[in-house]
Amino acid sequence: MVSRLCISGYRSLRDVRLEIEPLTVVTGANGSGKSSLYRALRLLADVAQGRIIQSLALEGGISSVLWAGPEQFSRSMKRGDQPVQGTVRQSTISLKLGFASESYGYAIDLGLPVPGGLFGRDPVIKTETLWTGLVLQRANAFAERHGPSVTLRDLNGERRQAYTRLQPFDSMLTHCANPEDGAELLAMREQLRDWRFYDHFRTDSDAPARRRQVGTRTPVLAGDGADLAAAIATIQEIGSEGQLEAAIADAFPGASVDVAVSDGYFEVEMRQRGLLRPLKATELSDGTLRYLLLVAALLSPRPPSLMILNEPETSLHPDLLAPLARLIADAAKRSQIIVVSHAERLVAALTQAGGRRITLAKELGETVAQDEDRPMWNWPGR
Repeated sequence: MVSRLCISGYRSLRDVRLEIEPLTVVTGANGSGKSSLYRALRLLADVAQGRIIQSLALEGGISSVLWAGPEQFSRSMKRGDQPVQGTVRQSTISLKLGFASESYGYAIDLGLPVPGGLFGRDPVIKTETLWTGLVLQRANAFAERHGPSVTLRDLNGERRQAYTRLQPFDSMLTHCANPEDGAELLAMREQLRDWRFYDHFRTDSDAPARRRQVGTRTPVLAGDGADLAAAIATIQEIGSEGQLEAAIADAFPGASVDVAVSDGYFEVEMRQRGLLRPLKATELSDGTLRYLLLVAALLSPRPPSLMILNEPETSLHPDLLAPLARLIADAAKRSQIIVVSHAERLVAALTQAGGRRITLAKELGETVAQDEDRPMWNWPGR
């Protein structure tokens, strides 16, 4: 389980350090930095997929996502006695992402490319470190990358230089992970690849979830929900059909969901009280379809180590927020879940169910976590 999440230099997240629980709810006003936190988590996962450079390119490149304010705020700036202005920089410009659990910790430091190159908006991976425990110390790192060089530590504690020509756009998680001398890197890579993100399922008339699809066993719902019918059929076959029925009945009393099969094609059907025939996915309201998508994601027969839901309340009627909260709280017994939301009813219900509430706010353009103690954290040095 991820216990600490730390981000530095990304958009409004100048230096955010958070304690994360099995169920964590991140909330705050519009513009407080919730979306930036969600994107930072996606960037961490993209490291293990070898896509972090491409993902940052979609945001305009490294220069477009760096913290735009001063390196430090003076006391007079915070009091308002002096306008916010640039200060003498003490540290190098960087974007840092990291997390830690009781077992392992990982951090990556991205910097600016050499001026004048052809790929001026691509970040350069300066350092990466993998260590044991919550906090990086001098003696607990067993994989360290500085520039093109990667040093690994064996079971006897001996360190050796394993790689010397790693490209600045390649992560050691993707290029140095192997069962022989990079088993820990391999385990971390697979953990990050196991993270799942669900962000604004489409529910319009042309949404993939409304179409018939070829049915295959689907223990993990796709990010766009295109395989909804197959995911529900898989839950019915190898998952907990009782939980599926209970989740539907909790939100829509007297209703049930099934999957119609025709020549190998699957289609969702929903029976509702008072209707003589089931409604197909093309006929369901946006809110109903979104709820079914969330049910399929949260009742996955293959629960991930971490699932992140970004504004799952979108399109939902307020009456569905309480059933959704119960569904999320139950899923948090099988997976660690982070919910990013500004729906107070959902946030309150999840907090009451035992979730940790983190409220973000802006101070002088910087995202801060209100009333939160900053956990201990050490970034790897360049």
